[in-house]
Amino acid sequence: MTAANAVQTFIDTVDAAAASYMEACVHCGQCARACHFYETNNDPRLTPIYKIEPLIKTYKRHKAPFASLRRALGLVPAEITEDELNEWSELVYDTCTMCGRCTLVCPMGIDVAALVRKTREGFVAAGIVPEGLTGAAQRALDIGSPLGIKPETLRKIVDEQSQEVGIPIELDKVGADYLVVLSAMELLNFYEVIGALARIFKQAGVSWTISTEAYEATNIGIQMGDKEVARTLVGRIVDAAEKLKVKYVISPECGHAYTALKWEGPNLVGRPYDFKVVHILEFLDQLQREGKIRTKGKDTRRVTYHDPCQIVRRGGVVKQPRAILDTVSDGFVEMSHAGVANICCGGGGGVSSNPRAEDYRLRAFASKKKQIDDLGDIEALVTSCANCRNVIEEAIDEYGMELPVIGLVELLADYLEPESDAGEKAKLAEA
Repeated sequence: MTAANAVQTFIDTVDAAAASYMEACVHCGQCARACHFYETNNDPRLTPIYKIEPLIKTYKRHKAPFASLRRALGLVPAEITEDELNEWSELVYDTCTMCGRCTLVCPMGIDVAALVRKTREGFVAAGIVPEGLTGAAQRALDIGSPLGIKPETLRKIVDEQSQEVGIPIELDKVGADYLVVLSAMELLNFYEVIGALARIFKQAGVSWTISTEAYEATNIGIQMGDKEVARTLVGRIVDAAEKLKVKYVISPECGHAYTALKWEGPNLVGRPYDFKVVHILEFLDQLQREGKIRTKGKDTRRVTYHDPCQIVRRGGVVKQPRAILDTVSDGFVEMSHAGVANICCGGGGGVSSNPRAEDYRLRAFASKKKQIDDLGDIEALVTSCANCRNVIEEAIDEYGMELPVIGLVELLADYLEPESDAGEKAKLAEA
């Protein structure tokens, strides 16, 4: 693979929207002020729009208006070289989580995150991708999990969680209403979410299952910019859902998984789904509004909530986690810039899978730390993305902070009304 592959991919991926974005940039620098990597390094190279310079140069040389005439007159940038691609790889993969905060503040409405995705596609074509991502992609294709979780490991985890909560959890159940897919990090570090879901779904009367053929929704292809990998991973879930004849697929507490499965999936596989995709928070909020989830008591700690970028900013799941938190917390307080403007944890977009980006990732967390510190005495942080949770926990240790990080699903499960209480209510109602 050579730079020529990247150049051709850049040319092929520049559609009307991408061209309009690149033409619209007025170089105002607003995107820099929204980027946690720029803010914590104060390096002009980390300005978001600058990170896509290889794409911009190729566009100006080959596809911009009058490009052929300007090229004949020597008025276009030189062709991108392999050396330039290697130099830019750090900017494209290590210092961008594709969180979209720069897009939010751009006065011209430029979707910088989408342009970074297109730029990464060129790097994939040239074979210039961090080893952490290529290794994760290969494990996802060969094993079914970017972190190497095999089906037999899944069965063991599910069996342990089933025994712990005393609720049967059926795998590969044909005809269940809902197929639950998990994130890689949930299965590796936070598998108690399976038991939490079992408790919630039992109370709500939900028919659900997990597939041993497609149990993870983490999509490394979306993160690294490889459409073929992304298509294969989404296709597995689609095939499993159709094989099990479910009506809904529940996307887990994972941002890019939700993006890949709900928003990009039908285009990747080339057809509409035979089922609907719902994020776990959307589903829990629906069950709560329908009165199918009953809670007792509330957490009295002073807690705040971290909005995962792909779920809130690009997925629109904003009100639902707050409705759930209000049900189970008496001490919930919002961060500054909460909601769609929230600051990224620093590890999305494949950055947490890329060991060489660790220094950038940990420095970038200083922006999130300031959000937390500005609130004063916070006793716990709640989030709804297992990758965010893992990244934040690692950064908290690095910064010497004392702050537990909690998954929202598990917090809700902790305050479910006990079955004994429900039984007493039923007896009183009969009387």
